[in-house]
Amino acid sequence: MSATTGSGTGTGTRGPSSGAQNLHWLLGNLVEEVPGVRSVAVVSSDGLLLLSSDPDAARGDAGGERPRGPRGSSADLATIVSGIGSLTAGAAGLMDGGGVKQTMVAMEQGSVFVMAISDGSLLGVHAAPDCDMSVVAYHMALFVGRAGHVLTPELRSELRRSLEGDR
Repeated sequence: MSATTGSGTGTGTRGPSSGAQNLHWLLGNLVEEVPGVRSVAVVSSDGLLLLSSDPDAARGDAGGERPRGPRGSSADLATIVSGIGSLTAGAAGLMDGGGVKQTMVAMEQGSVFVMAISDGSLLGVHAAPDCDMSVVAYHMALFVGRAGHVLTPELRSELRRSLEGDR
């Protein structure tokens, strides 16, 4: 990556900040290192896509070939993750269960995992049906542990601006 490191704002005058570069690297590792992971999205507490394993799909430009995520778009995964997060938080509130740490939906053709990061942000993973769920959950927990302290309000704003600027 040839972007300038520092406290950049992601507006194009400077490259991504070191925090943003770190999150992109962590996300790339999650996708590349964990067998069966199809797509990954980090979503803010208000449901906006912050970071994606498929930046072209997040911009709505799949380049003619559909990516492997739900309906081919990480933006779709972000919507699903946000909805699952909201639903499970509501259910936990009704049951006096405290905060939701992780949710997993197993389907015939895949699985969706959602894990809380910090301040309401969520990590969502769409995985193949034959994935090792415990391995996916373990690597998600590693991502959350490493990203949670980095995902500050300032970094969330930078990531949002970066995605909006790519459109």
